[in-house]
Amino acid sequence: MKESKEKKNSVHHSWVCLEGILVQGHRVASRPSKDYPYSSLEKQKPYFKNLGLDLYPYYNGTLNISIAPVEFEMTHPEFRFDLVEWTDLHPPETFSFSRCRVRYKEISYEGWVYYPHPETKKTHFQNPSLVEVITHEIPGIDYGDRLEVEMNPGEITILDPNIAK
Repeated sequence: MKESKEKKNSVHHSWVCLEGILVQGHRVASRPSKDYPYSSLEKQKPYFKNLGLDLYPYYNGTLNISIAPVEFEMTHPEFRFDLVEWTDLHPPETFSFSRCRVRYKEISYEGWVYYPHPETKKTHFQNPSLVEVITHEIPGIDYGDRLEVEMNPGEITILDPNIAK
C-alpha cells in the first residue's frame, strides 16, 4: 500500500494506493444483459444526478478492480443514496460513492468508487475484494491488466490480511 496526497477544497487528504487487476464483472453496467434490457448505469445516472451526483461526464460502465487479498468497506462515503427506485425489475437499492483515482500506464483518471450496498442488491454477490469504479474511458485497457486505485481512507476502510491487528 502506498499513500498519496491530494488537495481538495483546501483540505489535504492522505489517500491509500492499492495495486489491482482488471477483471470482468457482471457486465450489466455498460450494456443490456440477461438481467436488464438496458445498461444499468445509464438508467441510474438520472437518479444520481437528481440526488446531487452527476456521473454523465464519465464512461457508461464500471471498471472491476480486484485488490485481493485486500478487502474494503464503504464506511463514510461522500454520497449515500438510500433505496433508489431506478428499475421495476427488483426492489430499490442503496448506493454509496467515494472519490477515487485510477492509474494506468502512468496516467491518472479521476472517478468514483461505485458501491451498490449488498444488503439491498439481491441479484448479484459482490466480492469484498472487488472495487467497482466509474471513471473516464481508458484507452487500451483490458481484462488482466494491472493498475492502481487510490481511495480515501476517511471514507473507505481497507482491510489487509497481511497487516497484524
